Amino acid sequence: MNAQDPSQMQFFSHDGFDLAFLDRQPASGQGDPVLMIHGFASTHYVNWVSPGWFKALNDAGYRAIAFDNRGHGASSKSYEEADYTPAKMASDGAALLTHLGIERAHVMGYSMGARISAFLALSDPEKVATLVFGGLGVGMVDGVGDWDPIAAALLANDPDTTSHSRGRSFRAFADQTRSDRRALAACIATSRELLAEADITRIAQPTLIAVGTKDDIGGSPDELAALMPNAEAFHIEGRDHMLAVGDKTFKQRVLEFYAENPL
Repeated sequence: MNAQDPSQMQFFSHDGFDLAFLDRQPASGQGDPVLMIHGFASTHYVNWVSPGWFKALNDAGYRAIAFDNRGHGASSKSYEEADYTPAKMASDGAALLTHLGIERAHVMGYSMGARISAFLALSDPEKVATLVFGGLGVGMVDGVGDWDPIAAALLANDPDTTSHSRGRSFRAFADQTRSDRRALAACIATSRELLAEADITRIAQPTLIAVGTKDDIGGSPDELAALMPNAEAFHIEGRDHMLAVGDKTFKQRVLEFYAENPL
């Protein structure tokens, strides 16, 4: 079964968007659900299927669920910046769980998806059993640098005119994933809203914060964990922001974390 095949995708509607998702049970039958939320300019396939997360979770007996964030992948797009606040994007995740009749799930996000997961834990704590923040540490609170050049790179007619290194990297990624670059430019304007320290300290669910040791975007996982009542840091050795998501030690630690914190 090819999870990139559009026939495998299902859709539901929420807040004016048609959102694409993939929901796969393990071969053993009913498994505890894991909702995965992908990063900026990515898709459910790029972050979770291609790097082997669906297989790893299903093989371990978990129900794997991931959706394309609004403005991304097969989900519908908007060019209005106000549509892409983390709170609104988190509401899509909550709505998907409701749509599937799931009262409580493990929630895992990567990069922007980690930020969305944090907002989901604050807005709907009863739905979130545990959290995994991948690729985003204390940058969730302190910021992750200047992203305005990335929006400019996304909107440039000729990518070769972009001199900003991170802008070039995300433009190439957006082109590789055949993304709607105008929608992504709107998304990046508002989706990087920071969490106040007072809010991050209210997230009481068991939380694993995993960041690559060569990641120059996410910020320290230890510093974020120190702000939270029930969090631990995991360093993904030798990985940068783009490569950490599929790392086998990251997968192994997440599966151990879920075994330690069952639903």
